[in-house]
Amino acid sequence: MRAVTSVAREPATLTDIARAAGVSAPTVSKVLNGRADVAAATRERVEALLLEYGYRRRGLHAAPLLDLVFHELESAWAMEVIRGAEQVAHAEGLSLVLSQSAGRITPGQSWLDGVLARRSAGVLLVLSKLGPAQRAQLAARDIPFAVIDPVGDLDPDVPAVGATNWQGGLAATRHLIELGHRRIGVIAGPEHMLCSRARVDGYRAALETAGLRFDPALVRSGPFHDEAGSECGRQLLRLADRPTAVFAGNDLQALGVYRAARELGLRIPEDLSVVGFDDLPAARWVGPALTTVRQPLTEMAATAARIVLGLAAGRDRVSAATRVELATELIVRSSTAAPCRPGD
Repeated sequence: MRAVTSVAREPATLTDIARAAGVSAPTVSKVLNGRADVAAATRERVEALLLEYGYRRRGLHAAPLLDLVFHELESAWAMEVIRGAEQVAHAEGLSLVLSQSAGRITPGQSWLDGVLARRSAGVLLVLSKLGPAQRAQLAARDIPFAVIDPVGDLDPDVPAVGATNWQGGLAATRHLIELGHRRIGVIAGPEHMLCSRARVDGYRAALETAGLRFDPALVRSGPFHDEAGSECGRQLLRLADRPTAVFAGNDLQALGVYRAARELGLRIPEDLSVVGFDDLPAARWVGPALTTVRQPLTEMAATAARIVLGLAAGRDRVSAATRVELATELIVRSSTAAPCRPGD
């Protein structure tokens, strides 16, 4: 029996793939359609052959859908990302499919099965990543994907869009130093997230450039939620030599610091200056209005959507190795001022 190889002149058929995999043609069809009733080992074997032989199911077109998956779908932060993806999807005549992976960095197989069954035009992953087998399944269906705000290191061929987090941390801390603050606390996000580490690295760089010692006692970390900001804020503000300013990892944490300051009878900015990160709508509404680093979330999502749809259309100017970092910007409002205590 002559085996079909990847250098064969004739395109591989579904029957060819089934024969090479040692399964029936209906089983290959199930894999192609994202059916869940296929053993994992069989699915992986068929997926590998589909990718190796460059199999394309004739007459099968992508559905007018763009999948957007969050590891957590909550807060105004997610709404800014959704807005950017929706703008591009609407302009291209696509509908947006939202899902979340229940806090997991890598979505489960049931989510991927749904994408494959829908035959979406592309996938956007927010603070998430895919395993090699999941990537192979998407590649076998010609479904491109991109990552928004990568949570960790990505393979070189994975397209991604992020922001200049290091520069943002530097600008936030430098602003506080220029106001005269010398004891500046920082609340980081989860330590496994690249964006969180980059913001703290920018904070450290600003201190070192100004000749200030980095003090680990002024560093706290926690989830990007207001509860973490409150708890970390209390810890910092109860120190015997408390900080006169706090740079929070995001706006939600900064709002938590506001709560901690109120509980301890501290006024913002008279007794404590606070800087956030993101520039969510709430940053303008809270009193006093929050000084923050604007992260262009809407533009990040829109850029990632254009990359994915460009890959789906086979445009030459877009490659799977595309990496984009959009600029952050310090937005100065009313939550920061010179320290009022002598010597600070």
